[in-house]
Amino acid sequence: MTIMKKIAGLTALALAALVALSACNTIQGVGRDITRTGEVIEDAVSG
Repeated sequence: MTIMKKIAGLTALALAALVALSACNTIQGVGRDITRTGEVIEDAVSG
């Protein structure tokens, strides 16, 4: 039973790492979108 607990723990750790990495990537993408939107608005206002 000890091996099964280790495997379960490692699997949970791997899944948590994947979720954390994908969340960072998503947040980074949203930040880029917001920045780009701001640039477009500035360009429109500046003429």
